[in-house]
Amino acid sequence: KMAVGADSCLMGSIGGGVMEVNLVEESRRLLSVPPAVAGGFRDQVHRKNVSDSSGMICSGKQTVIFKLLTPADLIVVEWIIEGRRKSESIEVEITAEEFAAGPAKNPPATAGGTDFATTAASFRYTERLGFKNALYIIGGGHCALALSELMSKMDFHISLFDDRPELNTIEKNRFAHEIKVIDAYENISDYVPSSARSYIVVMTLGYKSDGQVIRSLIDKDFKYFGVLGSSAKMSAMFIEFIKEGIPAEKLDRIRTPVGIAINSRTPEEIAVSIAAEIISVKNSE
Repeated sequence: KMAVGADSCLMGSIGGGVMEVNLVEESRRLLSVPPAVAGGFRDQVHRKNVSDSSGMICSGKQTVIFKLLTPADLIVVEWIIEGRRKSESIEVEITAEEFAAGPAKNPPATAGGTDFATTAASFRYTERLGFKNALYIIGGGHCALALSELMSKMDFHISLFDDRPELNTIEKNRFAHEIKVIDAYENISDYVPSSARSYIVVMTLGYKSDGQVIRSLIDKDFKYFGVLGSSAKMSAMFIEFIKEGIPAEKLDRIRTPVGIAINSRTPEEIAVSIAAEIISVKNSE
């Protein structure tokens, strides 16, 4: 999605390149005509030398909806913003005549889903807003701060946990949607439910607390379970787990050292490596 303001302000993106440039210019042209042009759509193809070409040649096609928003729509926009701030699931509906929003009919099953229907004379687009994925970061240090900032730009609801009150990096963290200071890591399973849409990254203060978190979560099912730590540290920890009777097949699900191997050193580089691995897992569906 992309917003083109009458003051030439731009927000968002619909793919970039010459295709996006052309659509921005067309949006600006529509803003200059009478408000009777409230909305419409068209199909375009990413090939050259065709009548409905987008200007790109990367193959594929897209349907583009143009919708004029006026000051009268501000109340709907503000309602959506407030609902998203509260992490509520919302359904938005767009037709040529209408821009509306309300509570999603079935939030858990349809968050992030879209539907587009057309007739010869009209169209109806609906989208269920809401995060499709949940990222749980256990430990609130420098790497957690960097990872929160990076992942906040993606489709993840971010929950951050630590057992240290007044931690400087937590005070700086404006990117996580939820931050909890808990009494003990042994109880972290009370806050992290099993889910095929959950991604877990453990990066606590040290060996002991990492072990507490893993023991607490090992029997749950997640889409991704990663632990920050050196190979030597994690090998020693896994030997302890096996002696305790934790099945090897459960330990095999843990990705450690977490992230893809890019020789990362700084918290920001480590965050990039973890984010890349999470994206790879998410998009492998």
